[in-house]
Amino acid sequence: MEQIKAYIDQIATISKLDWDFFKSKLQRRTIPKKTIFLKVNEIENNISFIESGVVRLFIPKENPDKETTFGFSFKNQFVSAYDSFLTQTPSLYQLQALTETNILSISHKDLQEVYKTTQIGNLIGRLTAEGLFLIKSKREQNLLNLSAEERYLNLFKERPELIKIIPLKYISSYIGVTAQALSRIRKRL
Repeated sequence: MEQIKAYIDQIATISKLDWDFFKSKLQRRTIPKKTIFLKVNEIENNISFIESGVVRLFIPKENPDKETTFGFSFKNQFVSAYDSFLTQTPSLYQLQALTETNILSISHKDLQEVYKTTQIGNLIGRLTAEGLFLIKSKREQNLLNLSAEERYLNLFKERPELIKIIPLKYISSYIGVTAQALSRIRKRL
């Protein structure tokens, strides 16, 4: 709970009363390594704060080598199939814990209650949504403006621990190249 409190304290001042109410709505979960915890066509009912671990967002295919990885979420970040969460409609993609992952989750219903009951809930919700949007926007801009090699270098400049945690097939999909092209990039570097 201390990590999410520190995160919130960075973006807003929250009263003890509001914090206690918000905290009472959080559920701690441990997701085993390689577990898919949201599948296609399921409705995302939670937004979660990652205390530890790495989560992959991906579009599954019949052939697992053809899956499209389009996002990763890490410690001290929020993760959700956010479009499904907001609209309460079935997700078009999946969430998978790449490592054992500890999260604090709040349900859609409970978050609405936090928004209605607390003074700070809407601000925190808006700032969290803005953070998720900026991550998505940055990735899209990188795909449009940077070479595959630049995308690879940026990824590891921002998150050097990835090379040890995330399989290369997911990294190649994320930066928009084949596994063979990623292998050539890595040899050049």
